[in-house]
Amino acid sequence: MKNRWNDIIKAAVRFRHQLHRHPELTWQEENTSHLIREQLDQLQIPWRSCARYGTVATLAPDATGPHIALRGDIDALPIEELTDLPYRSEHPGCMHACGHDGHTAALWATAAWLKVHEDELPGPVTLLFQPAEEGGHGARAMIEEGALDGVECIYGWHNWPAIPYGQAICPDGPVMSGNGTFEIELHGRGGHASQPELCRDPVLAAAAVTLNLQQIVSRRLPPQAACVISVTWINATSAANVTPQTVKLGGSIRLSQPELRDTINQLIREITEDTARSYGVSAQVETAKRYEATINHADAATRYREALEASLGSEWQCDSIHVPIMASEDFSYYLNHVPGAFALIGMGREDNYRHSCHSPHYVFNDDLIPKVVEVFARLAGAPLAD
Repeated sequence: MKNRWNDIIKAAVRFRHQLHRHPELTWQEENTSHLIREQLDQLQIPWRSCARYGTVATLAPDATGPHIALRGDIDALPIEELTDLPYRSEHPGCMHACGHDGHTAALWATAAWLKVHEDELPGPVTLLFQPAEEGGHGARAMIEEGALDGVECIYGWHNWPAIPYGQAICPDGPVMSGNGTFEIELHGRGGHASQPELCRDPVLAAAAVTLNLQQIVSRRLPPQAACVISVTWINATSAANVTPQTVKLGGSIRLSQPELRDTINQLIREITEDTARSYGVSAQVETAKRYEATINHADAATRYREALEASLGSEWQCDSIHVPIMASEDFSYYLNHVPGAFALIGMGREDNYRHSCHSPHYVFNDDLIPKVVEVFARLAGAPLAD
């Protein structure tokens, strides 16, 4: 059985490298889904398509124990890869810079191992190969098309370069933050830069708005609230001697408490409009919701922590990372629908695998694959290799 385990892990690493060579963006994962389904066919695991490029497969459907689901995301990012890997992306401007190729390979390896032991599984296990995690609300689409039908508990994970290899975090409650965006358009009176008294300068107003929005977290919200408000872009295209008529700016919010979203959006609107008015310009503010916070259910998180400790050892918990981290995940959709838990599993090792997710230098640590398969097998109640 140990040889079978080793063969599966080696095949999963090869599969991961194949996916890495051929990344596909959100809602464009046609070839990726074909490769996943081809691999499932070879394992003789039945599957169905879901949410266009998503794939749902269930093992031991007639088992009488609790029905769990395991999820892996499959999409890549619009980033030009700057690694020297022999299997680097062959698609210009597109890269698996967040490790979703590793998540997919680990879930495939889990499928292969659970298939060997299908008759021993205590309950059904559904495998979700999900498209469009990177801002595309793929989890929502999967749920809408029945991916969680019959599922009683769901588990997911994300690699995390800032956590050392062999450690992880899986708290009760929030593990990752919700997010949203805002866009502001300031309308002033353009004119010649030599005559500021005849203009109403939206550039100056944009600078003031940027500074004032930073006071929301420090002065208008409770200090216990884990929130971030970032202005990430300003578009004030003009000439050196021209005060423009209009300036646009925008950014991102992160929040761990869903009930704060309306408050934050209202404060962005009020502060922007009041600041603009003081500079003689007008403001239009648009806010958009993206993902809610990823909030673990206590019972599921306890089971997940037990599996992590059994697989990673007694020193598995990372104390150097504060939760919730301020990044976001659409796994939150699943946790709003059924109980479950999400873990961040470390992959940093000395000076290797330390580039953050979404970096053009990011490299996934393949040593994570057998560890995650072992954790998933424990959650599914499957035997392990010796």
